[in-house]
Amino acid sequence: MTRVPSFLRPFWNPDEGYLATEARMLAHGGTLYGDVVDRKPPLLPWLYQGAFALFGSHSLWPLRVLAVLAVLVTALLVASVAQRRWGAGTVAGLLAAALSVSLAPADTQAATFEVFMLPATAAAFWCADRKHWAGAGLAVALAAMVKQTGGVVLLPALFLLWRTDRRPAAVARLLLAAALPVLALALLTGPKNFLFWVVSGSGDYASLDGAWATALGRATGNAAILLAAVVPAVVLLARQWRASLREDADLWIWLAGSAVGVAVGFHFFGHYYLQLVPPLALLCTGALHRAGSPAWTRAALGWAGVAAAVFVTLGLTASTQPVTRVQTVAAAVDANTAPDRTVLVWGMHPEIYWLADRAPASRYLTAGLLTNFAGGRDGRGVGVQKAVAGSWATFEREMRDHPPTLVVDDSQGAPYAPAAVPPIRDLLAARYERIGTAGGAVIYRLRGR
Repeated sequence: MTRVPSFLRPFWNPDEGYLATEARMLAHGGTLYGDVVDRKPPLLPWLYQGAFALFGSHSLWPLRVLAVLAVLVTALLVASVAQRRWGAGTVAGLLAAALSVSLAPADTQAATFEVFMLPATAAAFWCADRKHWAGAGLAVALAAMVKQTGGVVLLPALFLLWRTDRRPAAVARLLLAAALPVLALALLTGPKNFLFWVVSGSGDYASLDGAWATALGRATGNAAILLAAVVPAVVLLARQWRASLREDADLWIWLAGSAVGVAVGFHFFGHYYLQLVPPLALLCTGALHRAGSPAWTRAALGWAGVAAAVFVTLGLTASTQPVTRVQTVAAAVDANTAPDRTVLVWGMHPEIYWLADRAPASRYLTAGLLTNFAGGRDGRGVGVQKAVAGSWATFEREMRDHPPTLVVDDSQGAPYAPAAVPPIRDLLAARYERIGTAGGAVIYRLRGR
């Protein structure tokens, strides 16, 4: 029930639009990190591609179903760990399920990276807790190849290995099982491109130029929202912190590593905080168990249930205006191009490509990759000089060799507006004519088409 809202709109955030557009490009013969690029590992784009191959690419409902299963598996694994430790599996599973929706609906209802990373992180800890070192290593690799920060679950696994089983063979099983799948994916997608896009190519993105106040507000706000969903248990946890640190050090290491994962990049988007859900649910369950009070447990579960109900209600009643606006732009793109023509969307909403069913003219699906724009930045951290290394030379070659029929300026006054980005401004002036507007976006057509 907590994920019912996810099925009620075509998309929840631009990450889904990016993945959907990326999957279509791959299905039409594109290569990951070549013809289409992203700063993420390959597993989730491939999952989208596979779902589209089986069920068609015009709806995300198969991914929504898989997201429900991902949350369910996460909750069951968390429950299994808690049952083994404290006989409190039901409590932990319910807390995990409630926490998984206790942030803004656009962050929790979307079928994106963190949702699919969670079952792998929980599986890694579950295996390590049972000394299944090869399984733990494989799950660490799976988590990291959905989203890089999922790999921090290796830290509690190493701690459990050190505490319970220091045999060289156990160490080798854990580390090799974690490393070999990553190496195989690097070889499959091209080591140089894999290293750049997954590891080393995001230096400017992981900065706070022009975004200190926004990042600080987002960091504290999202943390407070998530913790507010489990206030009674957090109160107990604060009272018992010495005992908890002593008895559940592995869980604290997991939570601390996950917090580092949230902080990497200094953007603190709400969906990043989902990484905290499994260790936080387990620590809260441990605190309730030590308290030994059924009343506290009922209060904690009731509070978490109310919090989840509030956020589900917000999801059911959230404004659809952002979706309608993008659909309006996509309809204009569809009306002004033939299906075999390419389009350039200069903005941060790649779902326009997917909704319009038009191929992107560039491998760079958002203006962010070419200007380093991200939500909350002002103009100080944005510009041509902050782009992904080498991207402008590639982009200009793409525009020269295969100019898009339409350019959709969806910048709407953002720091990357064409007036502030000379290559885009010059491209529009030299080759395009303005033909209208839709949903706040300005549409340009290639002259002579």
